[in-house]
Amino acid sequence: MARKNRPTAEIPNGSMADIAFLLLIFFLVTTTIANDKGIAMLLPPKPDPNEPPPEVTKNDRNIFKILANSQDKLLVEDEPLTDVFELKEMVKSFVLNFGNPGEEGVAIYNSLPSTMKSYISLNGRRVDYSDDPTEAVVSFKADRGTSYELFVQVLDQINGAYNDIYGSRVGISASDFLQLDRDDPIQKRKYNNAREGIPRAISIAEPNKIGG
Repeated sequence: MARKNRPTAEIPNGSMADIAFLLLIFFLVTTTIANDKGIAMLLPPKPDPNEPPPEVTKNDRNIFKILANSQDKLLVEDEPLTDVFELKEMVKSFVLNFGNPGEEGVAIYNSLPSTMKSYISLNGRRVDYSDDPTEAVVSFKADRGTSYELFVQVLDQINGAYNDIYGSRVGISASDFLQLDRDDPIQKRKYNNAREGIPRAISIAEPNKIGG
């Protein structure tokens, strides 16, 4: 007996568009899109125009001045600097100068490990640098034409100097200091001990207009 010809089986594709649409929605909902958040920094509020500007009483030697112009040229303490990566060591020796420490500065110096005291003996005690870390301020002023790349590099060097100081104070590296978990009581205590009396005093002035 002859078999009847059976129709060829076909895969139904009528709902493929619906499936593709659902997959698209799924990936849009579940995919995390990276955002460039820029520089994470808490800026001070705008000064009240009706109030006189605050009087600056900081001794000039306690301010480490960094200037960047629109051609990405650096001026550090009124001297040109060609290599931005030299900044970290310069900032570190400025903050840890102890040129004329006050009572609080003496207490901070006495709390430092011997390795840091040796560093200060070799690199500190300059009469034109800071009295002690409680007085030291690093001032950075850029031009509106300064490149974003240089701006970030300078900030990285300044913050890197402070991180080196904090890490050395508690016997760890700068990267380990940054990894301290402040939700953990023991690590938070180490973090606070590292920073006690040595504020991260960075002043970023409003940029000049392009030029200079």
